[in-house]
Amino acid sequence: MTTELLLGGTVYSSAAPDATALAVTDGVVTWVGTDDVGRALHPDAEITDLHGLFVAPAFVDAHMHLTSTGLALTGLTLNDAVSRTDCLRMIADAVSTIEEGDLVWGRGWDSSTWSGAEAADGRFPTTAELDEVVGNRPVYLARVDEHSAIASTALRRLVIGLEDAHGYHPDDPLVAEAHHLVRGAARSLLSPASRTRAQVRALDAAAAMGVVAVHENGGPDISGLDDFLAIADLDHQVEIRRYWGQAAENADHARELVAIAHADALGGDLFVDGAIGSRTAWLREPYHDAPDITGIEYLPQEIVLNHLRACTEAGLQAGFHVIGDAASATVVAALDALAAEVGTPVLASRAHRVEHAEMVDAAQAETLAACGVVASMQPQFDVEWGAPGELYVQRLGVERAGSLNDFAMLARAGVALAFSSDSPVTPIDPWATIRAAIHHHHPRNAISARGAFAASTRGGWRAGGINDGLTGTLGVGAPASYAVWEVDDLVVAGSHESVQRWSLDPRSRVPALPDVSPGRPLPRCVRTVHRGREVYRAEDQ
Repeated sequence: MTTELLLGGTVYSSAAPDATALAVTDGVVTWVGTDDVGRALHPDAEITDLHGLFVAPAFVDAHMHLTSTGLALTGLTLNDAVSRTDCLRMIADAVSTIEEGDLVWGRGWDSSTWSGAEAADGRFPTTAELDEVVGNRPVYLARVDEHSAIASTALRRLVIGLEDAHGYHPDDPLVAEAHHLVRGAARSLLSPASRTRAQVRALDAAAAMGVVAVHENGGPDISGLDDFLAIADLDHQVEIRRYWGQAAENADHARELVAIAHADALGGDLFVDGAIGSRTAWLREPYHDAPDITGIEYLPQEIVLNHLRACTEAGLQAGFHVIGDAASATVVAALDALAAEVGTPVLASRAHRVEHAEMVDAAQAETLAACGVVASMQPQFDVEWGAPGELYVQRLGVERAGSLNDFAMLARAGVALAFSSDSPVTPIDPWATIRAAIHHHHPRNAISARGAFAASTRGGWRAGGINDGLTGTLGVGAPASYAVWEVDDLVVAGSHESVQRWSLDPRSRVPALPDVSPGRPLPRCVRTVHRGREVYRAEDQ
């Protein structure tokens, strides 16, 4: 047995709030405490001097898409476009070095933020305008929320019968089934080698941000079985839990789907609805800026209930993509119905999930908590779209926008929270996620740094079915999964006055966390370790 003794830093451990050192043996934390005691107890240990760095449990990104993330890291990104004209210019620059017939995969445009000198600069490019720029190249350009896309004629023609699919429009972005079909056509043009490179690139990027485990959210409509199976075969030290988004008809069907897809669970992006930005999130009342639209119902309550029942009977974790309030109501009604059949303890034992859960009300939160459902949420959504006058207000109006992503209400109700990026929708950056949860645009919806950190660490493991009280911590007996950070300042209290009630008095010896107040530099990862094995080290270390 070889023991590594890390000392001379600050260790985040509730078991030893003043810790400066920890010992790791065979991938397990075996001791946490102070330097002098550590040296005395482990005279033969291999010493690692932390030089004042901060050590904390490593992060889990509980909802992401590896292939799309990897493609976005080196491909065409349109997040910085400020108008239709600017967007088309960026596309033209990107395709100028690409052969005719080669696939162009891009993402990130958001016309809700655009304006310009021309009257049309505030809208998305039409198919004809895109074709003028890209010629005969198959081009797929996902909106920032990944729930609609602009596609060139060359790509559209690869889908037989696209014109008959729900969500088709000859000039506008494609949504719903039409979007899923054209995305599948674009995906089929990726070579296996390029797909694998993208997936590994995404995992490397996660490790560099202190992430040791990710939850891949695939399915027939979002990534395809070939992509999902390839992820199961990856050789990488970042742990992957795989969610296949296909509804099961009964328990035998659920087991069959898991076996065929090599999945860990049946959920993730099993769409009950779409996204607010694409106006496909399913709402009870029409969109504020489109009074004739209430979004799209992808799964009726009968299918939701059957899927929950099938997974529960099969002993599997189920889950759904849920954003709009009508979608939330559908899932909660199904939970209530199944709870009446089997009881809430049985449901809670499966740790079923809802992804995003942006428009959950207090009564629905009570049901989620009683049924042991985990809410997998993305605080950076509020950063992107929650500011006054931004997308949420544009689409929903001020009152409804103010209720979105209410982490505090869910926590009060007892709903287990797991935070993530939904990368590539928002970046893999757990400290930015924690900052967003603390500094919500509506302070009443915010939670404390401790709560946000827990949702990004232990919460992610719990969302993946591991709730042993140790994994995701740095207590004795826990897996040695941690990251080492350069940090400017460590603090205890929450930053919003309204969040102070979630934080404990410093005299109670609560371990401190980095100060992630707006404007402060976020911690920089210098080393990531998973179960005692190093998965990332900064070049300057």
